[in-house]
Amino acid sequence: MILEKHDAEYIAKRFVDYMSNYGRIDDHMRMKKLERLKTLPHSLPGFEPENNLFSDFNMHPEDMDLEIYEPSPSEFSTMVEITSSFCNENSFGKEIKFIVREKNTGKHVGFCRVASPFINSRPRNEWFGQVPDLRSFNKHAVMGFIIVPAQPFGFNYLGGKLLALLCTSHEFREMFNKKYNMDTCLFETTSLYGSIKQASQYDGLKPFIRYTGDTLSNFVLSFSDDFWDETMEWFYEKNGGAPLFAREGVASYKMKMQNKMNSIISKSLKEHESEQYSVFCDALKLNKEITTKKRFYISTYGYENSKEVILGKQDKLIPGQNFDKHYMDNIISWWKRKATSRYDNLVAEGRLRRDLEIWNADSIGKIDIIR
Repeated sequence: MILEKHDAEYIAKRFVDYMSNYGRIDDHMRMKKLERLKTLPHSLPGFEPENNLFSDFNMHPEDMDLEIYEPSPSEFSTMVEITSSFCNENSFGKEIKFIVREKNTGKHVGFCRVASPFINSRPRNEWFGQVPDLRSFNKHAVMGFIIVPAQPFGFNYLGGKLLALLCTSHEFREMFNKKYNMDTCLFETTSLYGSIKQASQYDGLKPFIRYTGDTLSNFVLSFSDDFWDETMEWFYEKNGGAPLFAREGVASYKMKMQNKMNSIISKSLKEHESEQYSVFCDALKLNKEITTKKRFYISTYGYENSKEVILGKQDKLIPGQNFDKHYMDNIISWWKRKATSRYDNLVAEGRLRRDLEIWNADSIGKIDIIR
């Protein structure tokens, strides 16, 4: 698709103006969060979604009884929007969303969405020693896209680590296998803030989860919801009332669509020898420099030959010495030991947090967007 010169220059200017608004990743995250919060439905007094969040911070981790369940899409979306500091995008393909609940109080402590992984990843390929066959990889691998504890449960009890570990439990693995007829043996995820922060909630989780390297930072910032809708409508019209490519079954759809738009604009400007070509390319380059490398982590669910099975070198998965540690009871026992040390130290030092951290229009300037 090659745009007319005046159309290419018009949409290129729109893109450049949008990208020039942000010089830091946290500026972009804050703007998107504010915009998304405006779309949340209003709740009746006494029925606010935050009432479902865990708030009994006198409870010791040893006294907690935890379970996971699959919520309705609307419940999950609302709870994550008021809890997480980033904006969550809808996905396509295989996925399971679940909430972790403390049974004694009936309150939520965290939220997870595990789905089909990104198509390509440098640290993944380095771990395999090659680019794995996509069909085999998709049969065996899943990725954690949302692993968000309610706060301050996360701070007080190492809640982010608990959620990540539950994603590597055999019980969750079997949920995914049953729903999608898979044979899951690899879990992967990335840190949210990348090179902005030195530490991640996924650190210190060996032998369950291991750091394997950093991703490349070669992508542009995702559009805000309003700008995305306007731009999609504009390209839809210019493409004769048809989408640039089919949406169904496409993983990372929004990112791929933005890349497609950028490619069309760049090629069209170059085709017409427009003076805006270099301006647009420079803006894309600067925008990519705002994004950060992310720390990449994997779990093999305790199998000793996940890599070989995915690469087709072996047929049958073999449980390794850490296999039994991935059962949920063992995971929770491991977490309780770590959480007990954390909780007891915070109490002794007078640093235990007791106020719920909820994202709304009033709190956007009071809670660190990067935390």
